[in-house]
Amino acid sequence: MIEIEQAERRIRPWILETPLESTAMGLSLKLEHLQHTGSFKARGAFNKLLTLPEARRAQGVIAASTGNHGAAVAYAAGKLGVSARIIVPEAADPGKLAKIRALGGQLETHGTDSGVAELFARAESERLGIAYVSPYNDRDVIAGQGTIGLELLRQLPSLDAVFIALGGGGLLAGVAAVLKAANPAVKVIACSPENSGVMIHSIRAGRILELESKPTLSDGTAGGVEPGAITFDLVRGLADDYLLISEAEIRTTMLRIYQRHGHRVEGAAAVAVAGYLRQSDRWRGAAAVAILCGGNVDPARFDAMVRS
Repeated sequence: MIEIEQAERRIRPWILETPLESTAMGLSLKLEHLQHTGSFKARGAFNKLLTLPEARRAQGVIAASTGNHGAAVAYAAGKLGVSARIIVPEAADPGKLAKIRALGGQLETHGTDSGVAELFARAESERLGIAYVSPYNDRDVIAGQGTIGLELLRQLPSLDAVFIALGGGGLLAGVAAVLKAANPAVKVIACSPENSGVMIHSIRAGRILELESKPTLSDGTAGGVEPGAITFDLVRGLADDYLLISEAEIRTTMLRIYQRHGHRVEGAAAVAVAGYLRQSDRWRGAAAVAILCGGNVDPARFDAMVRS
């Protein structure tokens, strides 16, 4: 908790406090897709870079990403005047790759899965002696993401439940640590796509599994989990429930969020809202929040979805 409070003071000049929007469905939406670079990832990226000694930061950094984390690291590195090498899997979203390039990231592809890209990037950081910025397996990154929890406590002190998209677990670990410290009764519901629910299946098995991920609209949560990831035990100890969301639910929820609230969000954001919709009867009358974690969705793809 102390680390997250320190992170907020550290990164506050560099990030936005995103709005909390009430909805007719009885759910509040934390609009992290309005954050710099279009996702919550700017928080962890800035905190990690700002905790590095200045001389080490000046050497440049390397990161692995399916897109949003890479864009955030490129953005933070640009603001702080350092270089950023971003390793992405071969199937990464082209629109997200274009954003990384536009933000000055030195883009490279490696492997077909985010887990493979992460292992390669970490090995390269050790070979070159430069800092590696993990998308989730790093306490400084987790603390940065946890600043969302501090904002939620200010915006909705009576919070009963929060629905969070779960990939590698950095977002959930940070936010849940804050909320549970303030009120252990708050329920944390982890939501992953059925086509890539590696962390959920790993927690159920009691160990990190190597599983193949199928294509999913929730590309921001897709891929494997790094062996030995600290988020495994953190998520296992903090989440109260785990939901696997179908592709049909993700698509329908993306459209619903746009048609009813005007927000174009990516699949990972819709996963959290879809989790709430599946359990809406359980949370009737409660103060529930879903984090819209990202809005970096390809416009042409989204428009085609709307028209279909």
